[in-house]
Amino acid sequence: MAITRPAVPLLMVLTLLAGLLPGAAPAAATTAAAEPGWTGPLSTRGRYVVDAGGQRFKLRSANWHGASGTWNGSGDTADNANHHAGENSGRIPLGLDRAPIATIVAGFRDLGLNSVRLPFSNEMVRDSTPVSDAAVAANPQLRGSTPLQVYDRVVAELTGAGLAVILNNHTNTTRWCCAVDGNERWNTSQSVQQWEDDWLFMARRYRDNPRVVGADLYNEVRRTILDDPNWGWGNAHDWFAASQRAGDRILAEANPNLLIIVEGINWTGIPVDGFAHERPTLRPVRTLSHTLVRSGKLVYSAHFYDYTGPNHSGATGTGETTDPRYRDLSPADLAAVVDRDALFVAGEAGNHFTAPVWISEFGVDANASEGSRQRAWFENFVDILIRADADFAYWPAVGWAESGNEWGLLFFDAAGRRSGIIDGPDWRSGAWRRLVTATSRQGYVAPVAARSMLSPDHGDFIASATMRGRPDWDSGARKAACPDGQRLIGLSHTGNRGLCTDHGRPVSWSAYQVVTGEQHVSRDWASGYTKLQCPATSVLVGYAVRGAAVSSALCATAITAAADSGRTVWFDRGDNRPAGGPGGDFAGGHYKGQCADDEYVAGIAYTGRFLSSRTPDALLCRRLP
Repeated sequence: MAITRPAVPLLMVLTLLAGLLPGAAPAAATTAAAEPGWTGPLSTRGRYVVDAGGQRFKLRSANWHGASGTWNGSGDTADNANHHAGENSGRIPLGLDRAPIATIVAGFRDLGLNSVRLPFSNEMVRDSTPVSDAAVAANPQLRGSTPLQVYDRVVAELTGAGLAVILNNHTNTTRWCCAVDGNERWNTSQSVQQWEDDWLFMARRYRDNPRVVGADLYNEVRRTILDDPNWGWGNAHDWFAASQRAGDRILAEANPNLLIIVEGINWTGIPVDGFAHERPTLRPVRTLSHTLVRSGKLVYSAHFYDYTGPNHSGATGTGETTDPRYRDLSPADLAAVVDRDALFVAGEAGNHFTAPVWISEFGVDANASEGSRQRAWFENFVDILIRADADFAYWPAVGWAESGNEWGLLFFDAAGRRSGIIDGPDWRSGAWRRLVTATSRQGYVAPVAARSMLSPDHGDFIASATMRGRPDWDSGARKAACPDGQRLIGLSHTGNRGLCTDHGRPVSWSAYQVVTGEQHVSRDWASGYTKLQCPATSVLVGYAVRGAAVSSALCATAITAAADSGRTVWFDRGDNRPAGGPGGDFAGGHYKGQCADDEYVAGIAYTGRFLSSRTPDALLCRRLP
């Protein structure tokens, strides 16, 4: 979230120095853009979000914050001075003390929004203390309600007006973020089990409302004083694994219709010159991407503000480094960095990582002076969003008129009068109008072939809903299975990674067989090697490994008998993939074998020779009948 005076707590730097840290002009209102005729739920097709009819639904959003907390963490919570910018939300979406819900929501429509990112805290979910009468002074019908009950009413009002709502788990505790504040990770101030349980609760709570469309799993995952988050290490700080598991649980156990939104890593390292530090954002997705138990539900997200940078924490004073901020970059350099760190995910089609990218936070101070770098950055960043036809969400939607915090789009004074970017002089208004009215892809989006990565690096990676409901097919082994409808098309020689696709056509199946021997081998397609081959009417949809070694093949009965005997694809001494490497590098640093898009994997060969690790050496590729 945007903060007016970003800072890194002094404690971090003092701890480091003590050697305790490990090294390392007035504008008319825009045309209302909410689409009341759209039909939920939403899903994805390649880089686009679409509605239930396959029509493109570009997320034109803003963040209505407050329920995640505005308290700065010290002093009396009832004292406005102890809240960010003096704006006390009262533990609920900001502004309900000043204007009726319907008035605020109508303002969102006037802004040209079709969706709202609605932050909450885990503490809010369980907070049984009624909100104060003052916090809902303009909405007396909410008196005596808990924060969650107010949140319910806000969701209902937004969706009733035709706006889509994305639930956003912003913080653990109901306080302002985002520094070293106990809200750095999903499990900083609570257990992983509590975090997952809260998500299942929230997903089920709004399951019958098809305009509650997404679960934004956690906000700005970043470093604590001692520990960095990571992407794929398999430990308690592994954001890739945590978000994969939570997303799958939401889809499988609570609400199969939600978009699962995963933000990249916001910060790692010590923000002191001479120490490694950076903002990884979505760069790790290129080599390790999510494959959810339901295809067409994954969206990635990222945040950009002028005062932060690819290696700058955003701090001023304590914790500030000499790295450039985004506002210091030339327009060309800014565009290159935003593409490298986020927009490539949507911009490079046909890869295992290809998905919509939602810039779910960006914003700027309306008090920025004429000719300032802040103003130039905002104009340039809006241009980037327009060129990329990117989904977006501005931070924040609502503010108090007298607070001096001029980041919001709409402001309300104590008498309930509205002002803001569409109501009077505001230098941001021209760029905002350009953004919400820009020409973009519209209409029907045809389905695209999926390419999905399997990564049983540290445990089972079963993306098949069917197999999740079946007994363990290879006890003690790490198992990987393609999403239902997809088939295995590639494997890595080492590293245990796989690539699945439904290119050509999906495969549907109910019966399966686990193959551990050569009983189905009809010809010697890999002489001298052990072969795990599927029956003639089956395709390979999964595999199991013990250590580095292949231990079994999962074969699904899905086709008529293959007409050709197949071809052998060797990859023990180098990559052997179709031209262009369709699907992208699904196992960086490892040799990979891959069948053509009109083929399927019918068998795996390996050797048990001396010094061999029984890793895959060859694939039997057969043409789809």
